[in-house]
Amino acid sequence: MNTRIEHDLLGDMEIAEDAWFGIQTQRAVDNFTITGVPISHFPPFINALAMVKAAAAKANLELGLLAPHKAEAIITACGDVVGGRLHDQFVVDLIQGGAGTSTNMNANEVIANIALEKLGQRKGDYAHLHPNDDVNKSQSTNDAYPTAVCVGLQFAAEPLIDAVRSLKEALEAKGREFADVMKMGRTQLQDAVPMTLGQEFDGFAVNLGEDIDRIRDACKLLCEVNLGGTAIGTGINTHPDYAKLAVAHLAEISGLPIVPAANLVEASSDMGALVFLSGILKRLALKLSKVANDLRLLSSGPRTGFGEIHLPPMQPGSSIMPGKVNPVIPEAVNQTAYQVIGNDLAVTLAAEAGQLQLNAMEPLIVYNLFNSMKMLDAACRMFELRCIRGIRADRVQCQLHLDRSIGVITALVPHIGYANSTRIAAQALHSGATVRELVIAEGLLSAERLDALLSPKSMLAPQGAA
Repeated sequence: MNTRIEHDLLGDMEIAEDAWFGIQTQRAVDNFTITGVPISHFPPFINALAMVKAAAAKANLELGLLAPHKAEAIITACGDVVGGRLHDQFVVDLIQGGAGTSTNMNANEVIANIALEKLGQRKGDYAHLHPNDDVNKSQSTNDAYPTAVCVGLQFAAEPLIDAVRSLKEALEAKGREFADVMKMGRTQLQDAVPMTLGQEFDGFAVNLGEDIDRIRDACKLLCEVNLGGTAIGTGINTHPDYAKLAVAHLAEISGLPIVPAANLVEASSDMGALVFLSGILKRLALKLSKVANDLRLLSSGPRTGFGEIHLPPMQPGSSIMPGKVNPVIPEAVNQTAYQVIGNDLAVTLAAEAGQLQLNAMEPLIVYNLFNSMKMLDAACRMFELRCIRGIRADRVQCQLHLDRSIGVITALVPHIGYANSTRIAAQALHSGATVRELVIAEGLLSAERLDALLSPKSMLAPQGAA
């Protein structure tokens, strides 16, 4: 293998000649082998890092702090990265010591070497353009890294929002399809009052749709960044106008309404916006899991359970029981939710661990947030495509449960009284007779009146006075 020699604080190291990263990245790769998940696993984060570097270069050029040929080479290199070039060279494990320094240097070194290529120089020949002096000019990991996190998470949020919206629309379509399917509603797993299967699916849709706005609320908080604060928010080693210019350029490059934080010292250590976003992702996970649980119950059986809906069969369900088909897609959604809930706890603990002017545990927060968003995105798309769209209603089973239930007695309480209703319910439960049969047998209501009171129109929406 052909190599080149690079030097840093700790000495010399051989770097593979075909590597676009440098010595500090290689040390991080050797040191941090925790998750096996490199930065390249999350392209929105890589793109955000490149955009931050481009914005810094533009500001430095405008202020006369960076030679035009260097600035243009860096900006062009950043554009290549945003376009997808050399993402595989972002190789550092997401979980790392150093508050993100290894991630920042991975970006600095890759961009520096691409820029050197633009200038006709060899990789690693940093005398012509340096990762720290030029690509990282006017920056610190402590402002460049958190800013890239805020931008990258907003990029990652868009496909997640699209996935949730599409899932919501699929549930709404099922709501319309099942609008005329009468069934028994249940509370605490016991018969309650009648409803339609369409109402049940409409409820799922509204419940999930609410979180689209909540994710957008969280993204608004991420628009405040600490770029320009450098090490601890004081702006050491920057021009007085740098922060304003760099943030303005980043807003233009990213297309996001990025603004400087009101207090850069506070923003350099505060993880509040990230904790808020994590909480929203947990909330979405809980809702998805609830829908998955309900679908598993409603499809249970098929002969000895609820059996009111049929999920699309996706694969054989047993190595020993012939004919068994399991609700594998809802089960996978449940497991995704549990992981996201666990991620949220890790985010919470890492945010609490911040000390003084910096939170050194931010890499753990970043790993879990990007991981949660990617998993939820994939789970929503899988849920819609491989489960929701193919659900069928078992109209016969729904009607059978409704006819056998004593829950319809609730609709008669205003007309025959609570005492009579309780007595009829108890008789139906113990005798096996239906509520309708017992009410008519006792002459409490005529058959015609009973039909009207037990009609879908009467039982599915508020009615006038008895």
